[in-house]
Amino acid sequence: MARDRSPILKRCRSLQLDPIYLGISKKSKKKNLKEGKKVSGYGLQLREKQKAKFIYGVMEGQFKHYYELADKQKGITGENMLVLLERRLDSVCFRMQIGTSRPMTRQLVSHGHVTVNGQSVDIPSYLVKAGDVIGIKENKRDSEHFKLMRTAKKPSCPKWLTFDPEKLEGKILAMPERSDIDAPIEEHMIVELYSK
Repeated sequence: MARDRSPILKRCRSLQLDPIYLGISKKSKKKNLKEGKKVSGYGLQLREKQKAKFIYGVMEGQFKHYYELADKQKGITGENMLVLLERRLDSVCFRMQIGTSRPMTRQLVSHGHVTVNGQSVDIPSYLVKAGDVIGIKENKRDSEHFKLMRTAKKPSCPKWLTFDPEKLEGKILAMPERSDIDAPIEEHMIVELYSK
C-alpha cells in the first residue's frame, strides 16, 4: 500500500493550505518563499488537485477513480467528486470527531475499531450511504482514547451527521452537499485539469 510520507507542515506550506483541514493545530513558523511567484493556469489546476488528494489522503489512481465515478453521475462533476470523497468512511469518522486528525481516523478504521451497521469495516475508502450507523466495536470501547472522548465536550457534527459520544455511535442522516464541505478546494479547476 502506497503512503504519502512527506512532512505535513511542509506540504501544507507548499500547497498554501491551513493544517486545520487535516485536524492538525500546529502552525508552520517558516515563510513560504514561493508566494510571490506567478503560477500558470496548469499550475493552479495541479495545486487544487494536490490539495484535494492531500486533504483526503488518497493517491493518484484512487483520486482519478473518484473523478471517473463523479463524471458518470448526474449533476456537476466537481461537486459529485467532493461528495464521494466526503462519503469515505475515514472522512466521515473525522467529521464525527472519532479521531483528532484525518491520519488518526484513517488508522482507527484500518485497525478495525469502526463498525458500519454492526459489521466491522477496516477499509478507509468504504463509501457510506444515508441511513448507515457508524459505531465503535464493543471490545475497543474501553481503550483510553474512547474513554477520553466520552468525557470531552460533545463534538459539533455537520448537519448531515449525528454522533452520540456516550454510545460512541453516529448516523448518516443524508448525503453531504457542496455547502456542507468546508475544504478550500476549487473543484472546477480539477475537472478542467482532467478534461484536457
